[in-house]
Amino acid sequence: MKRTLGLLCALVFAGYMVMTWASTPVGVTPTLIGRGTFGAFRVKSDNSAFKFKASLASGKENSDDLKSKASLEPVADFVVRTNDYAPGASTGWHTHPGPVFITVGEITFYEVDDPSCTPKLVREGQGYVDSGHGHIGRNETGNPARDVVVAIAPVGLPFRNELPAPGPYCAF
Repeated sequence: MKRTLGLLCALVFAGYMVMTWASTPVGVTPTLIGRGTFGAFRVKSDNSAFKFKASLASGKENSDDLKSKASLEPVADFVVRTNDYAPGASTGWHTHPGPVFITVGEITFYEVDDPSCTPKLVREGQGYVDSGHGHIGRNETGNPARDVVVAIAPVGLPFRNELPAPGPYCAF
């Protein structure tokens, strides 16, 4: 009984310490647009009827086939939301259980495993793919910013897990 009680106290203390050191968002307001469960699928697109055409400066047309592959097994939730960033806002250090596709409005990302803490500035209208290893997003401008996120997560479970702050290679 004493051993079980001691183990329970140790687990509660460890949980408290992780929550205390967690790097939560500051100045970021999320808005859920939708969450839906998708069953297993395999999609491949390399249809020659699906082409993008762009006029080059010379006036000539250039066409490229769009080729893509995606698969999912067995099931997962797709979470779509926006995040509004105040100037100086931060997502906090975190990971994701699956890939996250982000369309950005001038956010700087830092990867948790980058020893040089190299900023990756993603400008408005550009995309950023997060593979889930851990990162932080920061609005380092003096203007508000917004991103749109499509995250893949286990059914009914969170699509974000907090990491301790500061990051191992960055001072924030």
